[in-house]
Amino acid sequence: MIALRLVSAALTVAMAAIHLYLWDDGYRDLETIGVLFLLNGIGGGLLALALLAAPTRYIGVVAVLGALFTAGTLAALVVSLTTGLFGFEETLDAELVKPTIAVESAGIVALTALALLARRRRRRRAAM
Repeated sequence: MIALRLVSAALTVAMAAIHLYLWDDGYRDLETIGVLFLLNGIGGGLLALALLAAPTRYIGVVAVLGALFTAGTLAALVVSLTTGLFGFEETLDAELVKPTIAVESAGIVALTALALLARRRRRRRAAM
């Protein structure tokens, strides 16, 4: 479980770092998107810290919150690629779009697996 926790935290911080990098690289000048990129970077950083620092009994809750946060971020990217989001349309050829899709997809898988593993361990302990 420790390895999965570390992988989940690393993917979450990678997502946050991408958003902070892009925010600093010019997305901050976009009216609504800029603020959302900054908040994503901060929120992702806080979630990564929580994944590393949370007691084992709470890791399932943190993992679920992280998975939902990451899925929401990926959904927002998909919307911005297809129909546009808050008046902004992204393209697949834009900087870091493809790596972002990979990092966020892997993050969702890792965080969901961590949440399920934590749930299974909690059920085993309760059955003893």
